[in-house]
Amino acid sequence: MTRRIFLVRHGETDWNLAGRLQGTNDIPLNDLGREQAAETARVVERLSGGARHLDFVASPLSRAAQTMAILRAELGLSPDAFRRDARLREISFGRWEGSTWPELRRRDPVSLAARDADPWNFTPPGGESYAALSTRVLDAIAELPGDSVVVTHGGVVRAMLHAFAGMPPAQAVELPVRQGAVYLIENGAFELAVA
Repeated sequence: MTRRIFLVRHGETDWNLAGRLQGTNDIPLNDLGREQAAETARVVERLSGGARHLDFVASPLSRAAQTMAILRAELGLSPDAFRRDARLREISFGRWEGSTWPELRRRDPVSLAARDADPWNFTPPGGESYAALSTRVLDAIAELPGDSVVVTHGGVVRAMLHAFAGMPPAQAVELPVRQGAVYLIENGAFELAVA
């Protein structure tokens, strides 16, 4: 892959703060999340040397779309002039969505043990695996026209770092993905940059 991807996880939500699995739930940014979105604009501008020539695409979930709109406004670009691609939405945690990991460990220890044994291929009840997530994400990324800002979710960032930077699946699944930061993917590696 010769293009550069400026990969941004959406800013914080109240569910992030509470440690709840959001998945496909459409949870908006909180105040800190809006500040983080503005910070990522400065990082993208610095890393890209001028963001006006970049392609912009985001998950359609409001926390990602809001992050992109704020990022673009901070860059002096039209806030809503970006593409939304449903293939960039967060991994589905199915019936686990809205729960915290400690709650799930108490309520469903058998499923959690199966996830711990093979986190990349495990599918939560009614959800999807990281392997399935990767397939749809890679299809979306293959269509990027060039250097791009992609605003998405923690699970998608993990899948992309595995696919494009060679991070082993078990390591990628457990990676804490920062908000208010940019993961620059280029030439088979990634750089984490903050404001």
